[in-house]
Amino acid sequence: MAKKIAGKMKLQVPAGQANPSPPVGPALGQRGINIMEFCKAFNARTQDMEPGAPCPTAITYYADKSFTMDIKTPPASYYLKKAAGIKPKGPKNRISGATSPGRETIATVSMKQVREIAEAKMKDLNATSVEGAMKIILGSARSMGIEVK
Repeated sequence: MAKKIAGKMKLQVPAGQANPSPPVGPALGQRGINIMEFCKAFNARTQDMEPGAPCPTAITYYADKSFTMDIKTPPASYYLKKAAGIKPKGPKNRISGATSPGRETIATVSMKQVREIAEAKMKDLNATSVEGAMKIILGSARSMGIEVK
């Protein structure tokens, strides 16, 4: 017999850096998920990724207090900013994009870099070919104010 699903939630956690402090701890604790078990499992599964890369994580938790997690690849914007060499600025080292995308260009990336990003994100994108994935990444770059040469 299958386990009874108690609920689902989504978190964005830095790769290899899950710890019980906010925002991870309170989000898991109020749903009855074992926080330390989640942190250990998450850090073990993301140890081969770049440390600190934001990982969207879908967590399904069950009535018996167990859980499963689906860890996605970092967002396309993270890869584009990294490829363009955009440095964090402002409070909490947030990386900002163009204030008016389409009119303002803040950085440039090459088609080769776009292809590498598309290949890295392929399993999480709704595309059947690398060329289709590249179009999705190009759209993200355009909306961020990053020009592709």
